[in-house]
Amino acid sequence: MSPDEHARLNHLLVQTAAADKHAFSALYDALAPTVYSVCLSVLRNPALAEEVAQDVFVEVWTSAAKFDPQRGNARSWVGRLAHGRAVDKLRSHVAAVHRDDRDALLTQATYSEPLEEEALGNVEAHLLRRAIDEIGEPHSTAVALAFLYGLTHAELAESTGVPLGTAKTRVRDGVKKLKAILGRRDDEQYA
Repeated sequence: MSPDEHARLNHLLVQTAAADKHAFSALYDALAPTVYSVCLSVLRNPALAEEVAQDVFVEVWTSAAKFDPQRGNARSWVGRLAHGRAVDKLRSHVAAVHRDDRDALLTQATYSEPLEEEALGNVEAHLLRRAIDEIGEPHSTAVALAFLYGLTHAELAESTGVPLGTAKTRVRDGVKKLKAILGRRDDEQYA
C-alpha cells in the first residue's frame, strides 16, 4: 500500500471520529474486504465472519476517536480490531458449543439399564469438557480446537492469530495441564 493510501485512510478514520458519515462510508468501502478476510481466516465460517465484520465497523464508528495516526495507520488499527473481535467470537462460539453439548448430555443422560454404558460415556465426555475449561486460557481454546474440533496445529495457529510454535506449545502445555487435572480427579475418586 502506498504512503498516499495510508494517509488517505488515516484521514478518513480521523474524519470518522468527527462523525463524518461520508468519510466512514469511504473507509468502509476501502477496508470491508480486508476486515471480512481477517474475520473469515479466524472463524472459518462466512456467516460468523460477516456478523463480526459488521460489529467491527460499528466499533470503528463508536471508537474512532481512540485512533492516533502518530502511533500507527488506519488499516492496521482496524485490522487489530477485526482480529480481536474474531478471536472473541471464536472463543464465545467454542464456549457455547461446550454449553450446548453439556446441556444435551444432561438432557439425554436419563438413567436406564440399556443406556447405562452410553450414560457413562456422556459423563466422561462432560468431565473432559469441564477439565478443558478448567485448564484456563489460552490452553483451553487450543486444546478444544485441536481435539474436539480437529484443527491441525497450522489451522489452530491461523485461526487464533499466533505463530505455529506458539500454537503447538499451547496444545502441549494444555494437554499436560489436562492430564494433571484428570489424574487428580482419578486420585480423588479412588481415595
